[in-house]
Amino acid sequence: MGKNNSKIKNDSNKKKANKKLTEEELNELESKTYFTKRELKKWYKDFIRDCPSGELQIDEFQNIYKQFFPNGDPTKFASFVFNVFDNNGDGHISFKEFISALSLTSQGSLDEKLDWAFSLYDVDKDGFITKLEMINIVDAIYSMIGNMLELPKDEDTPEKRVEKIFATMDVNYDGKLTRDEFKQGSKNDPWIVQALTIDMPTDDIKTTE
Repeated sequence: MGKNNSKIKNDSNKKKANKKLTEEELNELESKTYFTKRELKKWYKDFIRDCPSGELQIDEFQNIYKQFFPNGDPTKFASFVFNVFDNNGDGHISFKEFISALSLTSQGSLDEKLDWAFSLYDVDKDGFITKLEMINIVDAIYSMIGNMLELPKDEDTPEKRVEKIFATMDVNYDGKLTRDEFKQGSKNDPWIVQALTIDMPTDDIKTTE
């Protein structure tokens, strides 16, 4: 949430979040994330500054991505990521949801990041990734990066890219990927691992003192 997004209307009838985390909240978040209490306090201060209600809405989330990918359309991809951050499905991202997901995507182990990525691709949350689900995500990524990358001919459409992924990952040829197939295959596919680095452009949220 950079300078362009910090001017959020703050009417008197709008809900306001607490200005500080309680000691109990800090202890819980410190135990469940890779952040220290000091870092958590800083992140919370920035989060509440830009989201006084304590809730990050989907349009605000999409705007973050639009600043980082001005040559493409990141709207769809940001929506998919938003749904993973919104762990309880209530239509907005709380600070707890935000910092928990951020901890995994920025500081988690490769296995943790791949588990998170599986949740991103498994759109309907049935425990499998179908070709259609992966095509939707890859299409969203291609739309987001626009002309930033020149893709090889055998990967220049989402369908081609997904066929290539399934050819190596779908070891039992059933047309869908289990969590284990996805994680094992991703470790051998640099593209999937690299794609994890674009799931949250956090520099726009973290600000300097």
